Amino acid sequence: MDHFYTDDQKMLRDSVRRFTQDRIMPAAAAIDRDDVFPRALYKEMADLGLFGVSLAPEAGGAGLDTVTTCIVMEEIARASGALGNAYAIPVEAAHFLHQHGTETQKMWIPALLSGDAIPATAATEPDCGSDVAAMRTVALRDGDDYVISGTKAWVTFGRIADFIMIFAKTDKDAGHRGISCILVEADHKGISRGKSEELLGMHGLEDCQISFDQVRVPVANRIGPENQAFKMAMENFNFSRLMMSSMALGMAQGAMEDAVAYAKSRRQFGSEIIKFQAIQFMLADMSKDIAAARLLIHHAAKLYDAGFPIAKEAAHAKLFTTDMAMQHVSNALQIHGGNGYSKEYRIERIFRDVRLSQIYEGTNQIQRMIIARQLEKELA
Repeated sequence: MDHFYTDDQKMLRDSVRRFTQDRIMPAAAAIDRDDVFPRALYKEMADLGLFGVSLAPEAGGAGLDTVTTCIVMEEIARASGALGNAYAIPVEAAHFLHQHGTETQKMWIPALLSGDAIPATAATEPDCGSDVAAMRTVALRDGDDYVISGTKAWVTFGRIADFIMIFAKTDKDAGHRGISCILVEADHKGISRGKSEELLGMHGLEDCQISFDQVRVPVANRIGPENQAFKMAMENFNFSRLMMSSMALGMAQGAMEDAVAYAKSRRQFGSEIIKFQAIQFMLADMSKDIAAARLLIHHAAKLYDAGFPIAKEAAHAKLFTTDMAMQHVSNALQIHGGNGYSKEYRIERIFRDVRLSQIYEGTNQIQRMIIARQLEKELA
């Protein structure tokens, strides 16, 4: 792919790779073991300017393209899926605020980019995930205020966030056409945060449940028009799915590198196991599918920057990349044999971390529905 990257992209990729090798890789196992937010590494990513790579210059970003952000994500996730996940949160929040926020709300962006303010987005609920229209959290109008009541689940950074962008029903009877997005400072009266969730993987991200008990905030805190947040969220998903695809791609790349290194050093039956055709075929399929995934992601990213609708292309990238990553990370673990089942080897952590990618930002079953519906429209 080097031949297709610009000089700026190659320079940034190499800089991020040095950072991940020097700072993230040595810390990744401890982050996974201790399950504590790596605030220092988060701040270092911010100090490198990584959170604003593709954000417009007028918003304080570097103004590079979305492909470049995908490259950065791949490099970070190659070292740690959890840090890749952490990278996505401020990147997506800054884009969302820049696109939909008021001038007052956009004042959060500099602190986001510097790592001094940590955002969270609260949409999923204990009884509703993919079915966003079924959410029960409400924000009822009372004069110049909204009064928010409800519970949100699986809020990444929920325990440590400085502000929360919460999706709630402002019209209880309108389904997805009655949802608004409201910015709330996390220390606001009436907000209570649950304990950090104990998850299979992706440790250190302080996921939790958040309850809102008659939380009163000004109507001016609403992001975008009233009752239009579902559409805003769906548009934002196109960008976030490119982030999640690149995160899975990075983990698959790291798994393949580990599998090749292990296969070259491990001897069985008098030979390095990389000489065995069964191993070669698994590695060849990894290489093929990783290359194909990267092309799908970058194709969708280019269309996104050109202003084209990419619901189908983003779903293609997310579906293909995360499914192939799960398959090939599993195969990389198989190549490690019994050692792959040990925490002494990185592949065990990658195997646990990558599983979330098939669920996050719309399950892969939802991606198939999106693709089918787009085909129905296009081929009518």
